[in-house]
Amino acid sequence: MSPDRAVRDRHDFLAGIERELTLLGRHQVLPGSTREPGVLEKSAYLLLTRLEAQQPMSLRELADAFRLDVSTVNRQVAALLRQGLAERIPDPDGGLARKLRPTAEGARKLREDREHYRRRLGLVVTGWSEADRHAFYELLLRFNSGIEVLQGTHWPR
Repeated sequence: MSPDRAVRDRHDFLAGIERELTLLGRHQVLPGSTREPGVLEKSAYLLLTRLEAQQPMSLRELADAFRLDVSTVNRQVAALLRQGLAERIPDPDGGLARKLRPTAEGARKLREDREHYRRRLGLVVTGWSEADRHAFYELLLRFNSGIEVLQGTHWPR
């Protein structure tokens, strides 16, 4: 294959991935992407998921984990606090910053929404072979892990 052809194929391949990721971001199967009553907003789902995996966390730790400004995370956390889905606690390690953790209600709501989300994903992959579902999972894991390495933001699994 000529070098020009290899560059063109790589560009076409990357263009295809970019387009499909853009479409994935707009599809309504994602948590909080619809206005269904009682479903968590996407930011609440993501924050609670992170707090579940690595609690407790400070606003700064959450902002760093999501690569967002503290002010943005503060607004999102304020909504969680108002809804009783998270609570502030003293730092268990004795630090000055207060930390956040999900409340029992926040954990319950996250479990409900996660099951709802998984049911919807199940509908998407109905008819896929076990091998295809496994391969898709492995590729997503590799893709997300690559992003985490590139950005220096590990997501606990």
